[in-house]
Amino acid sequence: MNILVTGSTGTIGSLVVQGLAAQGASVHALTRNPDKASLPAGVTAVKGDMTDIPSMRAALKQVDTLFLLNAVVADEVTQAIGTLSLAREAGIERIVYLSVLNSDTYADVPHFTGKYTVERMIEQLDLPVTVLRPSYFMQNDAKLRDGLLQGRYGMPVGDVGIAMVDVRDIAEIAVAALLRRANAPTPLPREVIEIVGPDVLTGDALATLWSGVLGKPITYAGNDLAAFEGFMAGIMPSWSAYDLRLMLARFHVDGMLGKPLAVKTLTGLLGHPPRRYRDFAAGLALAWQAG
Repeated sequence: MNILVTGSTGTIGSLVVQGLAAQGASVHALTRNPDKASLPAGVTAVKGDMTDIPSMRAALKQVDTLFLLNAVVADEVTQAIGTLSLAREAGIERIVYLSVLNSDTYADVPHFTGKYTVERMIEQLDLPVTVLRPSYFMQNDAKLRDGLLQGRYGMPVGDVGIAMVDVRDIAEIAVAALLRRANAPTPLPREVIEIVGPDVLTGDALATLWSGVLGKPITYAGNDLAAFEGFMAGIMPSWSAYDLRLMLARFHVDGMLGKPLAVKTLTGLLGHPPRRYRDFAAGLALAWQAG
C-alpha cells in the first residue's frame, strides 16, 4: 500500500498526509521542494509538479493509490486530467479526487466547472474514484482577522446561506476513503461524497456569531461584489479575483447547501458529528488573543 498525495504541503493535503501516516500507511508526498517540506516521520518526499509530465510519471510508478488535489490555478484542468491520464497509464485503480460542492451546477464559476470537467472524465471512463465535494472551508475565514478585530465580517457570502465545512473533517473523510480503497482486494466502484457543515450561515448570522465569540459588536460588511473584486485584485491575479466574485454571486442566488441527509451521512463516515463553525471561531479567537 503506497499512497501518493498531491498538494501535500497545503491546508488539506498536509492533514491527509498526517492522517495517513498516523494510520501506518506508506505515504509519498508530492512536492516541488522536497528539501523544504516539513513532513511526518516515515513519509517519503517526492519531487514533482503536475505540469511536469516526466516527474509525474516517475512519481506514479512508485504507488498504487492516489489522492488528487489541485490548487486553484489557471491550468488546473490540464493538471488534473493529465495526472488522471498518467495514473491510468500506470495502472492505478485506487483514487480519491478532491472536487467541490455544486461543481455540477455552478457552470459559470471557472474553478467549479473545471473540477466538474474532471468529474466528467471520471464518470465517462468509469474510473475507480471517490469524488469528494466539500463546501466552502471554515478556515478561509482565518484571513478575516484584521477586519473582525475592527468590528466587521468582510466576506460577502450573501443572505441565502452556506454550510461551511471544517478542513479537518474533509481530511478525515479523505483518509478513510483512501485507506478503504487501498485495502480493498479489488478496485471499488466510483462514488461521490458531499461534505458540508451542520449549520447554514448567512452574512448577518456570521456577524452575530462573531459578536458573541469576540464579545464586541460585529457588523456584516454587505454584499458589494464589485468592491470585493476590486480589493482582491490588489492581492491576487485579476482572473482569480473574478473567479471568487463569480462564486460569491452564486452564493447570493443559490447558497451552498447540503442535501437533507448530508449531516447524518457525514456523521456516520466520520464517527462523530461534523465540526461546527462556532467552535472553529471560538478556537480562532483564543489563538488571536494568545498571539
